[in-house]
Amino acid sequence: MSSLSNEQIDMQLEDLAGWQRDGDSIIKTYHFSDFIEAMSFMNQAAFYAEALEHHPEWRNIYNVVEVRLTTHDTGGITSHDIRLAKRLEYIIQPKRF
Repeated sequence: MSSLSNEQIDMQLEDLAGWQRDGDSIIKTYHFSDFIEAMSFMNQAAFYAEALEHHPEWRNIYNVVEVRLTTHDTGGITSHDIRLAKRLEYIIQPKRF
């Protein structure tokens, strides 16, 4: 797997609200109503990350979750990072039943 070009990254970020590039990573900070909601997000995200075999760098402070995605093997941003970012966005979308 190889890193995406700057143009490919910019194009992908257009569809990922709130995500931005930070060097060789893409980052986003999520704000939730409380700690339980933040932990629920992280727990759901963990299952997606494990299924993709691609794990985020993240930290949690009460209701805030900061996420950093990069592919260390390539030293840059790959399709794995974009795919996981899209899965994280899916988690926070309102569910319609």
